[in-house]
Order: sequence, then C-alpha cells, then structure tokens
Amino acid sequence: MTGLIRLGAALGAVLIPAGAEAACRLALLLALDVSSSVDEAEYLLQRDGLAAALMAPDVQGAILQGGGGVAIAAYEWSGRRQSTVIQEWALMSTAGDIAAVSARLRSAERSYRRFPTALGYALGFGATMMEAAPECERRVIDVSGDGITNDGFWPQQAYRHFPFGGVTVNALAVLGADPAVVDHYEFEVLHGPGAFIETAQGYEGYEQAMIRKLYREIQDRIVGAMPDPAAGPG
Repeated sequence: MTGLIRLGAALGAVLIPAGAEAACRLALLLALDVSSSVDEAEYLLQRDGLAAALMAPDVQGAILQGGGGVAIAAYEWSGRRQSTVIQEWALMSTAGDIAAVSARLRSAERSYRRFPTALGYALGFGATMMEAAPECERRVIDVSGDGITNDGFWPQQAYRHFPFGGVTVNALAVLGADPAVVDHYEFEVLHGPGAFIETAQGYEGYEQAMIRKLYREIQDRIVGAMPDPAAGPG
C-alpha cells in the first residue's frame, strides 16, 4: 500500500534538524476528511479551524511548556486512493514553528471533492506515513470526519494489515451529516491505549473541538471538560 502515498502533492516541508528526534515527545499525524459529504464552506471551517486551533493559547502552551518538541504532519483523505499530504513532518518547539505550520495549513488547497469515505485506506496511508516520523516518545494519528466508511475495507482491517504497533488513533467525529458517525468512530476507528473520541457540533464547532482534542493529546492526560480557552488550562 506504500504506493498510495503521494508525497509530491505535499506543500513545503519544515526540515527536522539532525538530533532533534531526541527532544520529541509526540509525533502527531492529522487526517482531514475531504470526501464528497464535506462541502466547500465546511472544508474551510475544517482547514482554518485546525490552523486556528494550533495557535490557540492553550494548545501553544501545551506544546511549548511540556519539555521537548511536538512533531506534526497532516494529510487529506477521502476515497481509496485519494490521500494527499498537506504538511510534511515538522518539529514544533518554538512559537515561530507553530505559526509556520498554522500558516501552511491555512494556505492548503483542497485536494479532492467528489470521492467517497474510505477510512480503512485513509488509515493505511497514515500508518505508512507514520513510519517516516521522527523518533518520539508517543505516536498518535488524529482522524477527523463526518461519515462512516462506504468504500473499500474498514478500519479494523487496516489495523490488522498495516504497521500500527505503538500507534494510538484518536477521532474527531463531526456531527450532522450521518447519525452513525459517533458509533463508527468509537467502535471502528479508535485504536491503542488511551484512544479517545471528541465530537464537534457541525463544522461550526470544529475549531473548539480541535482545541480540546489537541490539548488533551499533547498533554497526554484525561480532561473531564476543557476549560474556556480564555481562562487557560486551569
């Protein structure tokens, strides 16, 4: 399945300097849904919501104050062979690093529009991409979407046939398009120790849901309720 990866479509990478791997505590791979159920307005709310979430004070604080950097990469996914890298692996250890990644994500152009939801293939793509991540203490794939698998093999088959050892898969289920999305993500997509699901009230709620999710993933702790961003982590 390595042929699924289309690295040539990636935007410019932020190079990870030699020796930086030792200072990395988390490799975080973000997977964004661009299947046909996501219209153009929703796509922008998702893309810009992720970019804004990285710049949120709580998230920046979790990245910069935790000791060691966070390596991040991102790709868009939809059908069986429609997965495209929009952010190569980059180590975020300063505010400037975070701002550069946020700006790059915000400038991404949508890769696909008319393909179905092939979550198994998307996860296989992510597992292969994760093999190229720097050495970090933890490895997490963060999958966002608003529908269930309707093309190709299902997520559990991906977990059996792709290299997911030591990888946790968390989910952000966007409510509104498919009433089965939460159950699908909870029972089919979540994978590994401590895996969890976050929900967004439509794409209008995506940014705030992503802030909660990134904060929890980076802090690596269970939070009962994310405080108001203006109030800080507490």
